Amino acid sequence: MATSSAPVIPATADPATTARPVPVQQSPTTASPITPTLEGSRRASLQLANAITGQKNAALAAIAAALRDNARDIIDANQLDRENGAANGLSAGLLDRLTLDEARVGALADAVTAIIGLADPVGEVVRGSSLPNGVKISQVRVPFGVVGAIYEARPNVTVDIASLALKSGNAVVLRGGSAAENSNRVLVGLIQDALGSVGLPAECVQTIDPFGRDGATALMQARGFVDVLIPRGSANLINTVVSESKVPVIETGAGVVHIFLDESATAEWAVEIVHNSKVQRPSVCNALETLLVHAGSAERLLPSVLARLAASGVTVHADERARAIYPDAVPATEADWETEYMSLDLAVRVVDSLDDAIDHIRRYSTRHTESIVTNDVVNAERFLNEVDSAAVMVNASTRFTDGGEFGFGAEVGISTQKLHARGPMGLPELTSTKWIVRGTGQVRA
Repeated sequence: MATSSAPVIPATADPATTARPVPVQQSPTTASPITPTLEGSRRASLQLANAITGQKNAALAAIAAALRDNARDIIDANQLDRENGAANGLSAGLLDRLTLDEARVGALADAVTAIIGLADPVGEVVRGSSLPNGVKISQVRVPFGVVGAIYEARPNVTVDIASLALKSGNAVVLRGGSAAENSNRVLVGLIQDALGSVGLPAECVQTIDPFGRDGATALMQARGFVDVLIPRGSANLINTVVSESKVPVIETGAGVVHIFLDESATAEWAVEIVHNSKVQRPSVCNALETLLVHAGSAERLLPSVLARLAASGVTVHADERARAIYPDAVPATEADWETEYMSLDLAVRVVDSLDDAIDHIRRYSTRHTESIVTNDVVNAERFLNEVDSAAVMVNASTRFTDGGEFGFGAEVGISTQKLHARGPMGLPELTSTKWIVRGTGQVRA
């Protein structure tokens, strides 16, 4: 069984490249326990940035094969994590996110294989022009360099982020948390072995899990070593990283996700879309958490919609107007409207208009995903234009907000911010740009 203690494969880049000093603006203190790891990541990023697409794809193919060939080792390590999680009182939602079974390991390998078929973003010309004096200007995509990731109880993220980082030319430093420590150790070891097999340095993918919380704190302070930091997990984890990090952060957000059943909504669509959004996998961030129903359709739609949910074990937390139609619901409190349950619980509210629905979403949404079920084109367009979330949908399940479903192969996370990246993040979102200027002796007048 491969582990993260596998020998580090030395870089094979040209000595003139590897001899460059590591650029440091504000580095961690010399006492930081992860400084050697960060230095290795920076060196590896210089080599990876120059790797051709074929070599990166070969690494991804080796990773996918390693996942399939070592599925039993991965599942056994994951079983230890699940047993520890259950003993430590981990919630059902987090235990589900933690779980890797044969099907999920296979799906991870398939996602890595899908990334091979995607276009390499590095070197893509975003735009370009020629000045009247003949100077040629182009804006091209380049890797960030070193990407840090802090997440919890999600071993699939280890594979997703590592694979997308490799294809986009970035080294990555992972802090996967104690809940998935055994799973992540095996996964990182397999990934490092795969990198070495194609001549790339193992330091392209590293974990700082052995350093615990001190490592996470040092990663957040590693400005100059780490170019961007991506947190994935609970609202508390994300808020901590955003508030304490000195490294630029791409904020991914919790998913207080809404569906609004408009007055004209088709009953069959309402039942199926709501059920799929809530029940298919309730522990993930694109699962439905609050259902809003127009008062004009509540008596027509709620009985069948909520009965289908109840048959699947969903507990309904409803306001007074919804409970008058569906008495089996428990009374909703103010806290229910702002809760990401990650479980088979759903908040339900009856509203008088589309305006009221949009107002509710503006107040309580985490700006992740919202959907409207309607046959009114005007209302559909208003919802799309006026709801300010990363993904806004008409007559579709919120479960579609996903990098794999969007054709990205996998995702780094779902960004709920508005700078650089928003929504599911794939390969282009792991790049920056730089300007290339080519002249033939021109000077500025």
